[in-house]
Amino acid sequence: MTGKRSAGLLLYRRAGTGTEVLLAHMGGPLWARRTAGAWTVPKGEYVPPEEPLAAARREFAEELGLPPPDGPYVPLGEVRQSGGKTVTVWAAEADLDPEAVVPGTFETEWPRGSGVIRSFPEIDRVAWYGPEDAKEVLITAQRAFVDRLLAHLKDEPSA
Repeated sequence: MTGKRSAGLLLYRRAGTGTEVLLAHMGGPLWARRTAGAWTVPKGEYVPPEEPLAAARREFAEELGLPPPDGPYVPLGEVRQSGGKTVTVWAAEADLDPEAVVPGTFETEWPRGSGVIRSFPEIDRVAWYGPEDAKEVLITAQRAFVDRLLAHLKDEPSA
């Protein structure tokens, strides 16, 4: 049996201070007071035969409540997170107002064991981060995507 798979889009923009990436803070009570390791690339699970890029675009729209950018998309490969999930990510250059995000929701029993089902946002906020700050707050395995994006941009021909 194969493990769970997720796909996502890492937006980046070129700001006056350099490149910034758009990250999402995971919603729900478990993440509410956490910062380090509580941010993620906007992503979600998919099951083949759905194509990973199609899933990444669909999940972007579901999680942020906004249409995904048109691309072009830069493949940043995949990582395996500590829980065993494989995450595949593409980068796209686009600007997005974090205030415009309308996150999707999920339901879970909270507090655990209470029998009470509550609804929480999948993500509770998004923000632009410079590369070093992004690597401090991202889930550990996803930090590789920031490094891969920076390597791609460094190798990009100047306009």
